[in-house]
Order: sequence, then structure tokens, then C-alpha cells
Amino acid sequence: MFRSKFEAYTFLSDAPDDLRCDFEVLTDEISSMTGLLRAFVEDKHLQDDLLFIAEMVYHINPSLRTKVTVTPDELSRLIDMAKKLETQAGDTHKQFLLPVGNKAASLAHVLRARSKMVVRMLYRHNYGGNAVDDILYDFTNLLSNYFFLLAIRLNELDGTAEVPFVSRNYEVRQ
Repeated sequence: MFRSKFEAYTFLSDAPDDLRCDFEVLTDEISSMTGLLRAFVEDKHLQDDLLFIAEMVYHINPSLRTKVTVTPDELSRLIDMAKKLETQAGDTHKQFLLPVGNKAASLAHVLRARSKMVVRMLYRHNYGGNAVDDILYDFTNLLSNYFFLLAIRLNELDGTAEVPFVSRNYEVRQ
């Protein structure tokens, strides 16, 4: 297999069934997009939270290849950040919403979806016979939830109304 002397990342030529590089590229994207989102956010506390998340995602990045370094305390901090946003969202977070709104909220929705891709990749890696530490599942699932709640908050701060989504495929049970 050809390897360019200009190869952007050492592991880009890994075997196609080895998901570690794909995981690393995706988490790199999420951390980078979190930095971009931070540039759109004016609230200092949210900026601090996003800086924390960008750093944590970079700590998660090599976890499948080396070792897990994200800690239970860091997971607890993300839980607290999500709980605060959930409280601020009231009942809004309990409904299906279209992933729309202002620029920052829309980017948060993209990050929510990308975080779910990371979770799926972790499961695929595990199904391939590789161990995955539970904290990675918890952190990445929570990350998706955090970005959903953040999108709601960012729309609220901007005065942008959420747009409910009613699925034709899934009925809401009372």
C-alpha cells in the first residue's frame, strides 16, 4: 500500500476493518467543531464548558489505541453540565425537535449527531472483539445529549423558537 511522505496522520493506512483510526479522525473532527461552536457562543460559562469538552474529546481520541485517560470526575463534570442545561430547557427537551435554529444551535445539532456516530463506532469496535471501557460509552452518549440540550439553550439565548417534529413513523404514547 502506498504511503505518502506527506501523510497527514500516521494511521490513515490502517486496515479497513481496524476502526481505531476512523474513531480518531471522527473525534478530531468533533473537537475541532466544538472549537468552532465556541467561537459562535458569547456566554463565558458556555465557552468554558465547550473548551472543557474539546479537551476531553482529545483525551478520548487515542483511547482505543492506547489507554483511557478520561476520568470519572471529568464524566461527573459533563453530567453536571448537562443537568444544568436540562433544568434550563424545562420540558422542551422532552419532545422531538427539528435540528434547526441559529448558527450555534445548528452546529450543536451537528455535534449531537456526530457524537452518536462515535457511540456507534465504539459498539462496532466492541463487536469486532475489542474491549471498550464503559466510561467511553457513557461519555460519548452523554456528549450527544449535552449537545442536544446546548442547542436548545443557544436557541433560547438568541430568542429563536424551537420547531417541534412529529414523526410519521413513531407514535407518541400517552
